[in-house]
Amino acid sequence: MTHPLGTPPAPRRTPLSAEERIRSEANFAPLVAEHLIANGRFRVSADTPEMSELFQAVARRVGEMLQRPVVSYSNGRYIVITFGEEETPTSPTQPRSDRQVSSR
Repeated sequence: MTHPLGTPPAPRRTPLSAEERIRSEANFAPLVAEHLIANGRFRVSADTPEMSELFQAVARRVGEMLQRPVVSYSNGRYIVITFGEEETPTSPTQPRSDRQVSSR
């Protein structure tokens, strides 16, 4: 394929090997956890499905590390990892906010 004069060819990405993916998850998790604790959120460029999947796995690992709900969302360009809402324990007599309470 030829490219118009003066335009460089698009870079070709090599997928991560299984070993690289495992190392990436293990090495990114402490960094993301540190940022979450300090700032409440972590944002990184994730413009490929592979990178989104990698950082979703990192978010799961961070949630397990911190023993708190952690969520991630992506717009196809960035992925944001942040703390999820923790459920507060309720007694069986207290209505939960997600239950409908009838007013009979």
